[in-house]
Amino acid sequence: MNGRPVARRSRTTVPARRSRPVRRASAGLSAVRAGAALAMLVSAASIYGVGASSAFDYTKLQLEGTEFTDPAAVEAALVGGRGTNLFALSTGPLVTALEALPTVSSARVDVNLPGTLVVTIAERTPVLIWQIGTRRYLADASGALFAELPDPAPARAANLPIVDDRRAASGLIKLGARLDPVDLDAATRLASLKPPDVGSGAISLSVTVTDEDGFVIGTRPNRWSAVFGFYTPSLRTTELIPEQVRLLRSLLDGREAQVGRVVLASATDGTYILRPSPPTTPKPKASKAP
Repeated sequence: MNGRPVARRSRTTVPARRSRPVRRASAGLSAVRAGAALAMLVSAASIYGVGASSAFDYTKLQLEGTEFTDPAAVEAALVGGRGTNLFALSTGPLVTALEALPTVSSARVDVNLPGTLVVTIAERTPVLIWQIGTRRYLADASGALFAELPDPAPARAANLPIVDDRRAASGLIKLGARLDPVDLDAATRLASLKPPDVGSGAISLSVTVTDEDGFVIGTRPNRWSAVFGFYTPSLRTTELIPEQVRLLRSLLDGREAQVGRVVLASATDGTYILRPSPPTTPKPKASKAP
């Protein structure tokens, strides 16, 4: 059996490739690195010193934007931050505490070094005054009674319409309460009326709410009153008011001086009662000459 000769590979040794030696940086600090490290240490020490210094503690309040908000109530809301270093003070909880005040719509807290907090308040906007006895509350568009009317009244509240609530249950209403939505809707509609809207020559109109008649409009000076009645969310809604106003105008037309009381039962059903005629004073008899 003839076999093929096996070729043998030559085992020539391949010379190893030489690599250039890599020079590694010295483990020691250069002058630049040393200076940077020193600067960082100085900065850290400075920050620690500022944070630990009582010179930057909150000690003074600068209050802006308040007209109805009691400054003492603002101070009380911020009492948790008093004496705290302003660099470590978190303003978020302070803003939350301020916005919990009934007069506040939104608030902002800024830091004014070295030790002052600048508080900017955006207050609720009053739309009418809700009077219960001798108490007068400011009500916003949501019906929230957010403040008592100060004396003298601030500029924003000086000319607001007044609703005199004489209902017995209203004596329980307190500051911070919210008016019934139907009452609020009826009150804002009626309180916005001016004498020319109903064809009256009166100086101004007034709005009262009673247990007997519901909403009533009167005149200043006192000439006549108009009973608009009670309103509900579905059966007798406040959408009736514009029609009642038109009916009142027609009933007063040409006879306002004689009308004493008007009852507006519906948009088309209304009656009026004439004012009693003033009693005639008898003329004094002429005395006979002696």
